Amino acid sequence: MSMSTTDSATVREGFPRPFPNTPTNVLAQLRLSGKVVVITGAADGIGYAVAEAMAEANANIAMWYNSNDVAVEKAQTLASTHGVQATAYKVDVSDPDVVQKTIADVVKDFGKIDVFIANAGMAISKPILEQTLEEYRKQMSVNVDGVLYCAKYVGEVFQRQGFGNLIITSSMSGHIVNVPVDQPVYNASKAFVTHFGKSLAREWREFARVNIVSPGFFETKMGASPQAINEAYRMSALGRQGHVKEIKGLYLYLASDASTFMTGSDVLIDGGYVLP
Repeated sequence: MSMSTTDSATVREGFPRPFPNTPTNVLAQLRLSGKVVVITGAADGIGYAVAEAMAEANANIAMWYNSNDVAVEKAQTLASTHGVQATAYKVDVSDPDVVQKTIADVVKDFGKIDVFIANAGMAISKPILEQTLEEYRKQMSVNVDGVLYCAKYVGEVFQRQGFGNLIITSSMSGHIVNVPVDQPVYNASKAFVTHFGKSLAREWREFARVNIVSPGFFETKMGASPQAINEAYRMSALGRQGHVKEIKGLYLYLASDASTFMTGSDVLIDGGYVLP
């Protein structure tokens, strides 16, 4: 619906909103002292690199993991190394009751949640004609349902608090039909969470920010096949995969007060893969 000339000349009640009360020094903006950050899929790969980044910036962290109990030891190491509170929680993000309970446990243990990073995900790289319905459901239950459950229940916390920050890990595969691997279910699941995150940014505009990170090929345990990696070298403008240390700063920026004017954005970090 278009605005009339009269409407456009009228200042809406409550606008303009005030600027945030944040430091002017950019390094101070990037510090997370006193903040509580939850990271799902935090046992290794991008998730652990992000947990490490948050602890390095002095945040207290809740590391969620599914089956890799090494997360418990890693949380203890981050706590002792950086002098922060770090606790590991075993969570199946595809189970809504477990997600709801664990979010309540985190609030009880830490007192609040400032930032929630929905990073857990999985891929079964098969064409749809070769993939079973069980494999389809498994991917959707983690990549789609898991993000939705986390968002729903942490969103309730954010709304009660009056503040919050959700960061969703999507993929460049939500932007393109990734090659050379046929993985239509994974691609579609990531397209879902990208648009879901943008929609939440609008819905939650009164109390929380929401942004999306879309990584390309990174050297992780969830990495692609040698065939796909060789194609990544050819397709990427930088001619290589990313190292997880190269993504830490992006998540820190989005989690910090340096990005307070940023919501609903989907940030590609792919070495220029989608440029051609």
